[in-house]
Amino acid sequence: MIIVSVKENESIDKALKRFKKKFEKTGVLKELRSRTHFEKPSVKKRTERIKAAYRQKMQTEESS
Repeated sequence: MIIVSVKENESIDKALKRFKKKFEKTGVLKELRSRTHFEKPSVKKRTERIKAAYRQKMQTEESS
């Protein structure tokens, strides 16, 4: 359960923004979306490899 205490003289918008950040970090929505459909383990591994290669490529481009 996520608890966000609203500080004195703090706007609701800022508190809501903090709540959204905490909620995003928990990864609940990502998990929910991944569970909506079944993905074969081989397909899951392949997509992970593609993502890792992309991240590696971006990291090498950034460092050069």
